[in-house]
Amino acid sequence: MGWTRAQINVVIAAYLGWTLDAFDFFLMVFVLKDIAAEFNTGIPAVALAITLTLAARPLGALIFGKLADKYGRRPTLMLDVGLYSILELLSGFSPNLTTLLVLRFLFGIALGGEWGVGTALAMETVPPRARGFVSGLLQAGYPSGYLLASIVFGTLYSHIGWRGMFFVGVIPALLVLYIRTSVPESPAFEAMAKKPRPGLLATFKRNWVLSIYCIVLMTAFNFFSHGTQDLYPTFLREQHHFDPHTVSIIVIMLNIGAIIGGLTFGSLSEKLGRRRAICIAALIALPVIPLWAFSSGVLALALGAFLMQISVQGAWGVIPVHLNEISPEAIRATFPGLVYQLGNLLASVNATVQASYAVANGNNYGQALAVVGGSAAVAIAVLIWFSREQHGIDMTHAAERVAAAH
Repeated sequence: MGWTRAQINVVIAAYLGWTLDAFDFFLMVFVLKDIAAEFNTGIPAVALAITLTLAARPLGALIFGKLADKYGRRPTLMLDVGLYSILELLSGFSPNLTTLLVLRFLFGIALGGEWGVGTALAMETVPPRARGFVSGLLQAGYPSGYLLASIVFGTLYSHIGWRGMFFVGVIPALLVLYIRTSVPESPAFEAMAKKPRPGLLATFKRNWVLSIYCIVLMTAFNFFSHGTQDLYPTFLREQHHFDPHTVSIIVIMLNIGAIIGGLTFGSLSEKLGRRRAICIAALIALPVIPLWAFSSGVLALALGAFLMQISVQGAWGVIPVHLNEISPEAIRATFPGLVYQLGNLLASVNATVQASYAVANGNNYGQALAVVGGSAAVAIAVLIWFSREQHGIDMTHAAERVAAAH
């Protein structure tokens, strides 16, 4: 399987785009307690910032997806990365909670645009037989970003405070320079460029059953990931009273498991098929829940977190390739990102609901995590069998056929 330099550059850019996007998002989850203290409010009120960020993502997927389908994946990716970096920086200057909430909503728009554009660019560019591995690698960008955020929290937080954490988040802006100098446009986009194509609305209408199904599937997926990740640092700090350094170590283990899971099941999907790989990965979560949510002690919780995220990001590792393969060709930069982020919108209540449930039950974050994580795993294992298997479809030829037909 031969790779060109251009294909390698595309994969690096798409991976880093999602890694740094997640890095900027997860910096927030480590400092909910500190922001609440400074603004004299409770953690659930600050957790609303996470809900707003997730709720804004469909808007970003629609805006940036349309731009990418019209003007190209490459320039749109540059614009998106630049915007989320600037908004992260501005978050650190927030004088009050209201300003922070507004900035996190705007950040969510930029956050929502990156995934669909980056995965379309990568999946349309790499050799077909490499898509499973690349899918796992791209999705591993998400825990890679969480891992980076946990390292920054563990090493810099005591020196720079919660505002400094956001200032560090401007670093991804440097990726724009790399995309500008090293990344080519997608061959599939170039095959359709400047040729009439069916419109976004018309394409969604023609594929309404697929669209609704994918939104429901991605709602379950987002409850699975956000329900097991977003409040885990708070669970460790509030329920187990671990110090920031210990929290950082456990979250590092969590993310190493997530990266291993994404790469493993993304690659396995080339042999097992996309649906079977997702189902197996999701079901692994069930026997791990007692260790992950109800054990005590650093070693037991670190092992539970490691194993849980092998399951969560193992299932997620197949999603970039699966959604791109079943997507309508004319709107591949819009469709996967939009259905993913609409699922995120429906799951965006997770952080607020979990935090409120935990506080109402004597700070029992473990129980809140277990209920959501287990339910989402079962839902995914069932729902995925209603999907189509389009393993290995030729995306460039499919794009050429669409262009020729209109």
